[in-house]
Amino acid sequence: QLQLVESGGGLVQPGGSLRLSCAASGFTLDYSAIGWFRQAPGKEREGVSCMSSSGSTNYADSVKGRFTISRDNAKNTVYLQMNSLKPEDTAIYYCAVDRRFSFSVDCRDSRFGSWGQGTQVTVSS
Repeated sequence: QLQLVESGGGLVQPGGSLRLSCAASGFTLDYSAIGWFRQAPGKEREGVSCMSSSGSTNYADSVKGRFTISRDNAKNTVYLQMNSLKPEDTAIYYCAVDRRFSFSVDCRDSRFGSWGQGTQVTVSS
């Protein structure tokens, strides 16, 4: 059974850091494109960062220089390292996977067929 499970969310003060994890089971991430998305209350879901099958990455302007997407194929897990967190980063964060091989980065959420359940990130003092 194909499954994605996020973890690592929580409450953090402004300026703090969190690392989100997304563990995949039932399939291998090796040749998949991956993405992290978030949805804040009352707002549409937005792409935070994506990585193609070949390792190319992109980031939303709002998180550039603060967030880093990565993957560990041996652990079948993807990560989102979030530093210098701001209150506006508060949202539910979702990981997503497109199992089709891709060289180029495409962070449209419609391309991703598998989604995790989400993990809450709250940035507040």
